[in-house]
Amino acid sequence: MLYDARGNRYVVSSPEHLRSLGIAVPASAAQAARERSQWTSAAVSALCDRPAGARPAHAKAHRSDGLLVGPFGQGDAFDLLIVNTDGTLAERSGNGLTIFAQALSDQALVPVGQGFTLNVHHDKSDAPSPVPVSVEPARVEGVQGFWLALGVPAFGGQAVAAVGVQASRFNDRPAYTVPPLVAIDDQWQHSVFVRIGNPHCVTWLHSPAALPSMAQLRAPVLDAQLTTIAFAQDGGQGHGLPCPAGINLQWAAWLGPQQLAARVFERGEGATESSGTSATAVACAAWQVGLVQAGQVRVQMPGGTAPLKLVEERGELIAVQLFGTASLQP
Repeated sequence: MLYDARGNRYVVSSPEHLRSLGIAVPASAAQAARERSQWTSAAVSALCDRPAGARPAHAKAHRSDGLLVGPFGQGDAFDLLIVNTDGTLAERSGNGLTIFAQALSDQALVPVGQGFTLNVHHDKSDAPSPVPVSVEPARVEGVQGFWLALGVPAFGGQAVAAVGVQASRFNDRPAYTVPPLVAIDDQWQHSVFVRIGNPHCVTWLHSPAALPSMAQLRAPVLDAQLTTIAFAQDGGQGHGLPCPAGINLQWAAWLGPQQLAARVFERGEGATESSGTSATAVACAAWQVGLVQAGQVRVQMPGGTAPLKLVEERGELIAVQLFGTASLQP
Protein backbone atom coordinates (compact mmCIF):
# COMPACT_ATOMS: atom_id res chain seq x y z
CA MET A 1 0.00 0.00 0.00
CA LEU A 2 1.35 3.40 -1.01
CA TYR A 3 0.47 6.44 1.13
CA ASP A 4 1.18 10.15 0.81
CA ALA A 5 1.67 12.68 3.61
CA ARG A 6 2.57 16.26 2.57
CA GLY A 7 4.31 15.01 -0.56
CA ASN A 8 6.26 12.36 1.36
CA ARG A 9 5.40 8.88 0.10
CA TYR A 10 5.94 5.57 1.88
CA VAL A 11 5.00 2.02 1.03
CA VAL A 12 3.46 0.19 4.01
CA SER A 13 3.99 -3.57 4.23
CA SER A 14 3.45 -6.19 6.88
CA PRO A 15 6.33 -8.59 7.66
CA GLU A 16 4.05 -11.41 6.51
CA HIS A 17 3.64 -9.85 3.06
CA LEU A 18 7.40 -9.52 2.64
CA ARG A 19 7.87 -13.16 3.63
CA SER A 20 5.27 -14.14 1.02
CA LEU A 21 7.59 -12.48 -1.54
CA GLY A 22 10.47 -14.67 -0.38
CA ILE A 23 12.14 -11.95 1.72
CA ALA A 24 13.26 -13.41 5.04
CA VAL A 25 12.15 -10.79 7.57
CA PRO A 26 12.75 -11.97 11.16
CA ALA A 27 9.76 -12.48 13.42
CA SER A 28 10.58 -9.70 15.91
CA ALA A 29 11.14 -6.03 15.12
CA ALA A 30 14.29 -5.93 17.26
CA GLN A 31 15.86 -8.85 15.37
CA ALA A 32 14.71 -7.43 12.03
CA ALA A 33 16.53 -4.19 12.89
CA ARG A 34 19.72 -5.98 13.96
CA GLU A 35 19.72 -8.05 10.76
CA ARG A 36 18.50 -5.33 8.40
CA SER A 37 21.49 -5.75 6.04
CA GLN A 38 20.18 -9.23 5.18
CA TRP A 39 16.76 -8.19 3.88
CA THR A 40 16.10 -4.43 3.52
CA SER A 41 17.72 -4.00 0.09
CA ALA A 42 15.58 -6.79 -1.32
CA ALA A 43 12.46 -5.29 0.29
CA VAL A 44 13.14 -1.84 -1.16
CA SER A 45 13.81 -3.34 -4.59
CA ALA A 46 10.57 -5.35 -4.46
CA LEU A 47 8.22 -2.63 -3.19
CA CYS A 48 9.79 0.81 -3.65
CA ASP A 49 11.51 0.64 -7.05
CA ARG A 50 9.62 1.87 -10.08
CA PRO A 51 8.66 -0.97 -12.45
CA ALA A 52 10.89 -1.45 -15.48
CA GLY A 53 9.91 0.94 -18.25
CA ALA A 54 7.59 2.93 -15.96
CA ARG A 55 10.04 5.61 -14.88
CA PRO A 56 9.29 9.03 -16.43
CA ALA A 57 12.20 11.15 -17.60
CA HIS A 58 14.08 12.76 -14.70
CA ALA A 59 11.94 10.91 -12.12
CA LYS A 60 13.42 9.41 -8.99
CA ALA A 61 14.45 5.77 -9.15
CA HIS A 62 11.98 4.95 -6.36
CA ARG A 63 8.23 5.51 -6.28
CA SER A 64 8.38 6.20 -2.55
CA ASP A 65 10.64 7.84 0.01
CA GLY A 66 10.95 4.62 1.96
CA LEU A 67 9.25 1.54 3.33
CA LEU A 68 7.33 1.09 6.61
CA VAL A 69 7.40 -2.51 7.83
CA GLY A 70 4.97 -3.57 10.53
CA PRO A 71 3.22 -4.15 12.74
CA PHE A 72 5.24 -6.93 14.36
CA GLY A 73 3.21 -9.06 16.76
CA GLN A 74 0.25 -7.76 18.74
CA GLY A 75 -0.24 -5.69 21.88
CA ASP A 76 -1.04 -2.22 23.13
CA ALA A 77 1.85 -0.73 21.11
CA PHE A 78 2.76 -1.32 17.47
CA ASP A 79 6.35 -2.16 16.51
CA LEU A 80 7.66 -1.07 13.11
CA LEU A 81 10.78 -0.29 11.09
CA ILE A 82 11.33 2.76 8.87
CA VAL A 83 13.47 1.65 5.93
CA ASN A 84 15.21 4.30 3.81
CA THR A 85 15.57 3.66 0.09
CA ASP A 86 19.30 2.94 0.59
CA GLY A 87 18.36 0.05 2.92
CA THR A 88 19.33 1.79 6.16
CA LEU A 89 16.92 2.39 9.03
CA ALA A 90 15.62 5.70 10.38
CA GLU A 91 14.98 6.31 14.06
CA ARG A 92 11.95 8.45 13.27
CA SER A 93 9.94 9.98 10.43
CA GLY A 94 7.06 12.31 11.18
CA ASN A 95 5.35 11.81 7.84
CA GLY A 96 6.19 8.11 7.88
CA LEU A 97 4.63 7.65 11.31
CA THR A 98 1.57 9.64 10.25
CA ILE A 99 1.24 7.28 7.29
CA PHE A 100 1.65 4.20 9.46
CA ALA A 101 -0.97 5.51 11.91
CA GLN A 102 -3.38 6.06 9.01
CA ALA A 103 -2.68 2.58 7.64
CA LEU A 104 -3.43 1.02 11.06
CA SER A 105 -6.66 3.02 11.20
CA ASP A 106 -7.64 2.01 7.65
CA GLN A 107 -7.11 -1.66 8.60
CA ALA A 108 -9.20 -1.22 11.79
CA LEU A 109 -6.23 -2.27 13.92
CA VAL A 110 -6.61 0.65 16.35
CA PRO A 111 -9.69 1.70 18.37
CA VAL A 112 -11.61 4.55 16.72
CA GLY A 113 -10.83 7.88 18.36
CA GLN A 114 -8.32 6.44 20.85
CA GLY A 115 -4.62 7.08 21.15
CA PHE A 116 -1.90 4.47 20.75
CA THR A 117 1.88 4.08 20.70
CA LEU A 118 4.26 3.35 17.83
CA ASN A 119 7.65 1.81 18.68
CA VAL A 120 10.28 2.45 16.00
CA HIS A 121 13.13 -0.09 16.00
CA HIS A 122 16.48 0.77 14.43
CA ASP A 123 20.13 -0.29 14.50
CA LYS A 124 21.88 3.02 15.33
CA SER A 125 24.37 2.83 18.19
CA ASP A 126 24.04 6.50 19.17
CA ALA A 127 20.31 6.43 20.05
CA PRO A 128 18.09 4.09 22.11
CA SER A 129 15.87 1.58 20.33
CA PRO A 130 12.94 1.34 20.12
CA VAL A 131 11.90 4.99 19.94
CA PRO A 132 8.32 5.31 21.30
CA VAL A 133 5.91 7.83 19.77
CA SER A 134 2.47 8.55 21.23
CA VAL A 135 -0.26 9.13 18.64
CA GLU A 136 -3.56 10.94 19.23
CA PRO A 137 -6.30 11.23 16.59
CA ALA A 138 -7.37 14.87 16.15
CA ARG A 139 -9.07 17.33 13.83
CA VAL A 140 -7.11 20.50 12.99
CA GLU A 141 -8.53 23.24 10.76
CA GLY A 142 -11.29 20.86 9.71
CA VAL A 143 -8.88 18.10 8.68
CA GLN A 144 -8.79 14.71 10.42
CA GLY A 145 -5.31 13.47 11.27
CA PHE A 146 -2.95 12.70 14.13
CA TRP A 147 -0.84 14.55 16.67
CA LEU A 148 2.51 12.80 17.15
CA ALA A 149 4.38 13.37 20.41
CA LEU A 150 7.97 13.41 19.19
CA GLY A 151 9.68 13.87 22.54
CA VAL A 152 12.17 16.34 23.95
CA PRO A 153 14.77 17.88 21.62
CA ALA A 154 18.48 17.97 22.43
CA PHE A 155 20.72 20.68 20.99
CA GLY A 156 24.38 21.05 20.13
CA GLY A 157 27.20 19.14 18.52
CA GLN A 158 27.33 16.55 21.29
CA ALA A 159 23.66 15.67 20.74
CA VAL A 160 24.43 14.48 17.18
CA ALA A 161 28.06 13.39 17.75
CA ALA A 162 29.35 16.08 15.38
CA VAL A 163 33.09 16.41 14.80
CA GLY A 164 35.22 19.05 13.05
CA VAL A 165 32.68 21.88 13.44
CA GLN A 166 33.30 25.41 14.66
CA ALA A 167 31.34 27.71 16.97
CA SER A 168 29.44 30.60 15.36
CA ARG A 169 26.47 32.82 16.15
CA PHE A 170 23.15 33.45 14.40
CA ASN A 171 20.64 36.06 15.59
CA ASP A 172 23.13 36.58 18.45
CA ARG A 173 22.56 32.99 19.62
CA PRO A 174 25.04 30.07 19.64
CA ALA A 175 25.30 28.12 16.38
CA TYR A 176 27.91 26.14 14.43
CA THR A 177 29.82 26.45 11.19
CA VAL A 178 30.01 23.13 9.33
CA PRO A 179 33.03 23.29 6.99
CA PRO A 180 31.73 20.76 4.39
CA LEU A 181 28.57 22.86 3.98
CA VAL A 182 30.42 26.18 3.74
CA ALA A 183 32.71 24.65 1.13
CA ILE A 184 29.62 24.17 -1.07
CA ASP A 185 28.03 27.59 -0.46
CA ASP A 186 29.52 30.35 1.68
CA GLN A 187 25.98 31.49 2.62
CA TRP A 188 25.61 28.26 4.61
CA GLN A 189 27.59 29.61 7.56
CA HIS A 190 25.27 29.14 10.54
CA SER A 191 23.80 25.78 11.54
CA VAL A 192 21.99 24.44 14.61
CA PHE A 193 22.23 20.76 15.55
CA VAL A 194 19.06 19.14 16.89
CA ARG A 195 18.31 15.57 17.89
CA ILE A 196 14.61 14.81 17.97
CA GLY A 197 14.80 11.04 17.52
CA ASN A 198 16.87 11.56 14.36
CA PRO A 199 19.93 13.85 14.15
CA HIS A 200 19.44 17.10 12.21
CA CYS A 201 21.54 20.02 11.00
CA VAL A 202 19.43 23.13 10.36
CA THR A 203 21.28 25.81 8.38
CA TRP A 204 19.83 29.32 8.69
CA LEU A 205 19.57 31.75 5.81
CA HIS A 206 18.68 35.44 6.10
CA SER A 207 15.98 35.36 3.42
CA PRO A 208 13.56 32.76 2.01
CA ALA A 209 14.85 33.74 -1.43
CA ALA A 210 18.22 32.23 -0.49
CA LEU A 211 16.75 28.76 0.13
CA PRO A 212 17.93 26.17 -2.42
CA SER A 213 15.24 24.97 -4.81
CA MET A 214 14.27 21.32 -5.19
CA ALA A 215 15.81 21.37 -8.67
CA GLN A 216 19.10 22.62 -7.23
CA LEU A 217 19.10 20.01 -4.46
CA ARG A 218 18.47 17.25 -7.01
CA ALA A 219 21.07 18.42 -9.52
CA PRO A 220 23.69 15.63 -9.86
CA VAL A 221 26.71 17.59 -8.61
CA LEU A 222 25.02 19.07 -5.52
CA ASP A 223 23.22 15.80 -4.80
CA ALA A 224 26.56 14.00 -4.73
CA GLN A 225 28.14 16.64 -2.50
CA LEU A 226 25.29 16.56 -0.01
CA THR A 227 25.14 12.77 -0.03
CA THR A 228 28.73 12.58 1.25
CA ILE A 229 27.72 14.83 4.16
CA ALA A 230 24.25 13.50 4.98
CA PHE A 231 24.44 9.77 4.37
CA ALA A 232 25.86 7.44 6.99
CA GLN A 233 29.30 5.96 6.53
CA ASP A 234 27.97 2.40 6.75
CA GLY A 235 25.58 3.09 3.87
CA GLY A 236 28.59 3.14 1.56
CA GLN A 237 27.90 6.63 0.21
CA GLY A 238 28.64 8.99 3.11
CA HIS A 239 31.94 10.19 4.56
CA GLY A 240 30.71 10.40 8.14
CA LEU A 241 31.55 14.12 8.45
CA PRO A 242 30.42 16.00 10.43
CA CYS A 243 28.48 13.05 11.91
CA PRO A 244 29.72 9.45 11.60
CA ALA A 245 26.14 8.10 11.66
CA GLY A 246 24.98 10.64 9.07
CA ILE A 247 22.76 13.69 9.52
CA ASN A 248 19.53 15.06 8.04
CA LEU A 249 20.12 18.44 6.43
CA GLN A 250 17.70 21.35 6.39
CA TRP A 251 17.93 24.94 5.16
CA ALA A 252 15.48 27.36 6.78
CA ALA A 253 14.44 31.00 6.89
CA TRP A 254 12.00 33.13 8.87
CA LEU A 255 8.77 34.01 7.04
CA GLY A 256 6.91 35.92 9.75
CA PRO A 257 5.64 35.44 13.30
CA GLN A 258 5.64 31.69 14.04
CA GLN A 259 6.11 30.96 10.31
CA LEU A 260 9.18 29.30 8.77
CA ALA A 261 10.20 28.02 5.33
CA ALA A 262 12.45 25.01 4.83
CA ARG A 263 14.12 22.67 2.36
CA VAL A 264 15.18 19.12 3.23
CA PHE A 265 17.90 16.66 2.22
CA GLU A 266 17.41 13.45 4.18
CA ARG A 267 20.03 10.99 5.35
CA GLY A 268 19.39 7.78 3.43
CA GLU A 269 17.02 9.34 0.88
CA GLY A 270 18.24 12.70 -0.45
CA ALA A 271 16.20 15.76 -1.42
CA THR A 272 12.56 15.34 -0.43
CA GLU A 273 9.46 17.49 -0.79
CA SER A 274 8.73 17.42 2.93
CA SER A 275 9.65 15.71 6.17
CA GLY A 276 7.76 15.81 9.45
CA THR A 277 10.79 15.27 11.67
CA SER A 278 12.76 17.81 9.64
CA ALA A 279 9.95 20.33 10.12
CA THR A 280 10.07 19.56 13.83
CA ALA A 281 13.83 20.08 13.90
CA VAL A 282 13.47 23.39 12.05
CA ALA A 283 10.87 24.64 14.54
CA CYS A 284 13.04 23.57 17.50
CA ALA A 285 16.13 25.19 15.98
CA ALA A 286 14.15 28.39 15.36
CA TRP A 287 13.17 28.45 19.02
CA GLN A 288 16.80 27.87 19.98
CA VAL A 289 17.99 30.93 18.04
CA GLY A 290 15.06 33.12 19.09
CA LEU A 291 13.13 33.24 15.80
CA VAL A 292 9.92 31.72 17.23
CA GLN A 293 8.32 31.33 20.63
CA ALA A 294 6.74 28.27 22.21
CA GLY A 295 3.23 27.52 21.01
CA GLN A 296 1.97 26.77 17.53
CA VAL A 297 4.49 27.03 14.68
CA ARG A 298 4.04 26.33 10.97
CA VAL A 299 6.84 25.14 8.69
CA GLN A 300 6.31 25.51 4.94
CA MET A 301 7.99 23.00 2.62
CA PRO A 302 7.44 22.35 -1.10
CA GLY A 303 5.27 19.32 -0.24
CA GLY A 304 3.06 21.15 2.26
CA THR A 305 2.92 22.96 5.57
CA ALA A 306 3.49 21.19 8.89
CA PRO A 307 1.63 22.47 11.99
CA LEU A 308 3.61 21.98 15.23
CA LYS A 309 3.31 22.68 18.93
CA LEU A 310 6.34 23.63 21.04
CA VAL A 311 5.86 23.31 24.80
CA GLU A 312 8.21 25.34 27.00
CA GLU A 313 8.75 25.22 30.75
CA ARG A 314 11.24 27.32 32.68
CA GLY A 315 13.10 28.29 29.55
CA GLU A 316 13.41 24.75 28.18
CA LEU A 317 11.51 22.89 25.49
CA ILE A 318 9.88 19.93 27.22
CA ALA A 319 7.69 18.56 24.41
CA VAL A 320 7.18 18.83 20.66
CA GLN A 321 4.11 17.67 18.74
CA LEU A 322 3.59 17.34 14.99
CA PHE A 323 0.21 17.20 13.26
CA GLY A 324 -0.15 15.20 10.09
CA THR A 325 -2.59 13.60 7.70
CA ALA A 326 -2.10 10.86 5.13
CA SER A 327 -4.01 9.31 2.27
CA LEU A 328 -3.88 6.00 0.43
CA GLN A 329 -2.63 6.37 -3.16
CA PRO A 330 -3.72 4.39 -6.22
